[in-house]
Amino acid sequence: MGGMGTPYRVMTVCTGNICRSPMARIVLRDRFAAAGLGNRVVVDSTGTSAEEHGRPIDERAVAALTEHGYAGLDHTARQVRGDDLTGTDLVLAMTAEHAHVLRRLARKDTDAAARVVLYRSFDPASPASTLGRDEHLLDLDDPWYGGPEEFEDCLAQIEAAADGIVRRVQVDLAARAL
Repeated sequence: MGGMGTPYRVMTVCTGNICRSPMARIVLRDRFAAAGLGNRVVVDSTGTSAEEHGRPIDERAVAALTEHGYAGLDHTARQVRGDDLTGTDLVLAMTAEHAHVLRRLARKDTDAAARVVLYRSFDPASPASTLGRDEHLLDLDDPWYGGPEEFEDCLAQIEAAADGIVRRVQVDLAARAL
């Protein structure tokens, strides 16, 4: 979607935008920076619901991220809008339900709908990598109703797919340069 100067835009999306998607945004920003792409890739996060709009990242997510050495934990939850999808190169849905909502939001913009991908599909060990096309098998566990252990598990799932996402963006950026 543009030349060398245009940043590549990634958006992570969950329900309330206070747990999974901001955690994924923080992990991905860290991985893109480590890959030398921090200045070429912009990572944003949103939620499909407005219920948490304006709130910071969940304190249990902050605790898990901090324990694993992540910084830049500032965040304000917001709901995804249709125009968010048009301006984004890769939309990473945390669950099949989120992907469904996002594709519906994209409506007739088939290009935008095609850029909606399940986050865990980039994890080489994810359950659906060997099983058919049931997108629900790739749902990232929701830690909201859990404690520290559920947030640790969620972070582990996020980290497991992060390098695959970086590789995908590297391929996309190389194709852009042609």
